[in-house]
Amino acid sequence: MNRKRALISDTFKVNKRRVGNEKQFGAVNIGEAGPLDVKATLQDLMTLFPRKLFNDALPQIVLKHQLYSIHNDRTQVDRQLSDLREQGELLMFQLGFDAEAFGLVFAADYKAKVLAGEEGRGTRGTVDKFLEKVLPSCKDLSFNKEKMLKEFLFTDSEITQLVKSGVLTVRDAGSWWLSIPNSGRFTKYLIQGRKAVLGMVKKSKYNEVLKAELEERQTNSQVKFQIKYHIHDIIGAELVECIPTTSGTVLRCVDY
Repeated sequence: MNRKRALISDTFKVNKRRVGNEKQFGAVNIGEAGPLDVKATLQDLMTLFPRKLFNDALPQIVLKHQLYSIHNDRTQVDRQLSDLREQGELLMFQLGFDAEAFGLVFAADYKAKVLAGEEGRGTRGTVDKFLEKVLPSCKDLSFNKEKMLKEFLFTDSEITQLVKSGVLTVRDAGSWWLSIPNSGRFTKYLIQGRKAVLGMVKKSKYNEVLKAELEERQTNSQVKFQIKYHIHDIIGAELVECIPTTSGTVLRCVDY
């Protein structure tokens, strides 16, 4: 593996929870006295998504692990996400830069952005068919050729059009990931922003910083998103430990 690929891989490695350190990792409890409401949390996190940066052409994307930065009970989070997907309200995507990284998008927002992007294009009819046949009951991250041909009744030519439009990307020979068109820039900015924010923590004394202080830090040109978006990312991905103190939550870089 060359140096560039190794750096990206290390930056996006989502580490497993350390046994015995449950309270230090992941969630920053923001008061879970009432019932856990994942849909409401998703809506809150989506307000951090920089729509203008992408000229409002992308649906609002939240990383699945960002939810774990807010809610400790991962089983409940996953269960509610599954329910939202079963109900056709939510779509989940494998984002490609890491096997553990999943994007979450509300189905209505996804459909609206895809249709807007298809305006006047020759692939519009095939994409309409895809949104009508596949999206309402989409619980899969990927589709194989047999399912596309026999269950959804797409032709080989139509599958090629779906790949061209960006709603599918090639997974391997004969299978495709469900995807978000034109999301490459999102991934790029996420990579460089995560690295930059982690660097800010590492450059602090003892490799740790108060979460509240980090939220107020000025960022450089490498950080395109709101810093809170990245903070939820690095906490949920367990790249930092969350340590409660009398001054507030301290974020400390994880060193493996």
